[in-house]
Amino acid sequence: MPLVAEFDIGCEHLPFVGVASTVPDATMVLTLQFNHDELPLFILSVTDGDRETVEDALADAAVAGEYTVLGRAGETRRYQVKPGRSLEEHLGPHLDDLSGLEALATTDAVIERIEVLRTGWRQSGWFAHREAFDAFREFWQRNAGFRLHRLTRAGDPEPPGDGLTDRQREALRTAYELGHFEIPRKASLEDVATELDISASSASERLRRAQTQLVEETVATTWPPLPE
Repeated sequence: MPLVAEFDIGCEHLPFVGVASTVPDATMVLTLQFNHDELPLFILSVTDGDRETVEDALADAAVAGEYTVLGRAGETRRYQVKPGRSLEEHLGPHLDDLSGLEALATTDAVIERIEVLRTGWRQSGWFAHREAFDAFREFWQRNAGFRLHRLTRAGDPEPPGDGLTDRQREALRTAYELGHFEIPRKASLEDVATELDISASSASERLRRAQTQLVEETVATTWPPLPE
C-alpha cells in the first residue's frame, strides 16, 4: 500500500542547514536538478531573509560551489547552486553508514519537498510500500535524528490545507497565545518578535502574509466579484 509521509531529519551537516541557521527568518526549500553531469545541481528557493546575508552564507557553505541567481518573485529568490563536492563526500565524515545513504537513492520513493531547517531537513514524499518508508526511517534513526510528523495511506482524505508555511503558522499561534489579537491588545509586535527570536519587521511581514493567505483561502473565495 503506497504511503505519504512527512518527517524531520535532524542532522546539522545536511546541505544548507548552516545557511538556514545564519538566516533564521528565511524559509528555504531545496530541490535537486539532475542532469548529465555526475553531480545534481541544487535549486534553493529562499523566501524572506536579508539577501546579502543569505548570499554570504551560500558563498561560505561547505557543500556549495558557485551559485547563480535564477530570478525573484515577490520576496522569494531562487538560486542555482553547483555542488562543490558530492553529497556522499560532504556527509561521509559525519555518517557511519555511507553505503546506506547511497542505497536510499534506489528506494521506491519520491521525495517531493525538502525544507531546510536550522536543525536539518523536513522532507515529504511518496513511498511505494512500508518497507521503502522504513528504509528512510531506520537509516536516519541510526545515523542522525528522525521525527515523524505524518504517515498516511496514499488516497486517504486529508483536511483542506490553509496554505500557511510552518513559520507563518508559528507566528500566528504565538501572536494569538500572547494576546496580540485581543482587544485591548495584551502583547505588542515587539513582544511577538522577541518570542519568535526575529526582528519586529520580520514578525510584522510574517503575520501580514499569514493573514493575507488565510483571507485568500477562506473569505475571499466566497465573495462575489466587485462591480466594474
